[in-house]
Amino acid sequence: MSRVCELTGKSYLRGNKVSHSNRKTIKHSQVNLQSKRVWLPSEGRFVRMLLSTSALRTMTKLGVEKALRKALSKAQ
Repeated sequence: MSRVCELTGKSYLRGNKVSHSNRKTIKHSQVNLQSKRVWLPSEGRFVRMLLSTSALRTMTKLGVEKALRKALSKAQ
């Protein structure tokens, strides 16, 4: 299973780690992903999702259904 948010599509960040001698090596920063059970009122059931913490905050702010609709419209 890859470490990608199912709602926003966020994955790892890649950048350079620069030493004192200005030597550059590639560094990966993982996304803060949480496995959550989300209640879908329209379907009347729980769905297990792998979400980033920013996506969880968005779902809390907007609501589950509206956040899912917004993510689907961005994907298209």
